[in-house]
Order: sequence, then structure tokens, then C-alpha cells
Amino acid sequence: MQCCKEKNNNEVSNNSTFDLDKLKPTLEKYKGTRGSLISILQKAQDIYGYLPVEVLNHIAKETGVKPAKVHGVVTFYTQFRLNPVGKYLIMLCQGTACHVNGSKAIEEAIYEELGIHEGETTEDNLFTFNNVACLGCCSLSPVMMINGETYGKLTPQKAKDILREIKKNESKEA
Repeated sequence: MQCCKEKNNNEVSNNSTFDLDKLKPTLEKYKGTRGSLISILQKAQDIYGYLPVEVLNHIAKETGVKPAKVHGVVTFYTQFRLNPVGKYLIMLCQGTACHVNGSKAIEEAIYEELGIHEGETTEDNLFTFNNVACLGCCSLSPVMMINGETYGKLTPQKAKDILREIKKNESKEA
């Protein structure tokens, strides 16, 4: 397993590409606290945007949790990301109400507009697309959320228009 491989006698390399010092306060806060791995991983993801292998190795070393267990926790829970996400995270609801009201057509519209499928990020790192089980907005179905903002009563064209507006605003800022 490539993830969490360690170098030279179980020592993690000191040539870090990530500022691991940013994680020190969190590691100190939970030092010796059983059952704190998920909290540490959540904070690490908040800091780095995702959970790179190097950060997972560091957490394993500092907490005394085996790297394989750290990786197992990260891959078990869908809240954790092993890869960076785009500036805009699109979450499309696939719950029953959204499904019945056309979420698959919205998914196809996202693909047509951005050229990415579920779990992918655009080449310019602007958008990442994920399907989710439920956003809890059934009365707005079909619904998607982009960086915490909810867009409801979607049609394929409305979804494309929303994405185009975001792209247009981004090009103005560039």
C-alpha cells in the first residue's frame, strides 16, 4: 500500500512539502486522548484542504496510531478527501426526492458544462463534482450545493447557467 509508507526505519522524512507546524496545536490538544483520531483528521483537512499522505504519516507518528489504521479511517468516512478539491465544490443531491425530480439530468448537465464526472476536478482546479446521498432540502429538489450555497428547483439549463455564472465571475477576478 503506497499510502502511509514510511522511510528509513519508520521515520517520516523531514523534507516536508506541507507546513506540519500548523497541526501542532491540534496534536497537542488531543495528545493522549483516546478516540481523538477523527477530530485530528478533521482539523488537518480544514488546514490543508485535503489529507495528503505526508500529513497522514505525520499524524500516525505523532499519535502512535499505525499508519494503516489512519488510512483505514480516512478511506472509511466519506467526509475525508485524499486529493485536493477545486475552488468550488459541487455537491449534487441524489436522495429520493431529487432522484425522482431529475437529479440524473442535472448530473449530465454538469458533465456537459464542465466535462467532469462524479469525484473529478476540472483541469483548472476550479470545480470538483460529488454526488451526495442527501442535502436535506427535499422541498427544493432537485438541489445542489456549491461551497455551502444551495441551489434548488434545478433544471439542466439552470444548473449550466449557475456554473457559467461562476466561471464568468472567476474570469473577471483573474
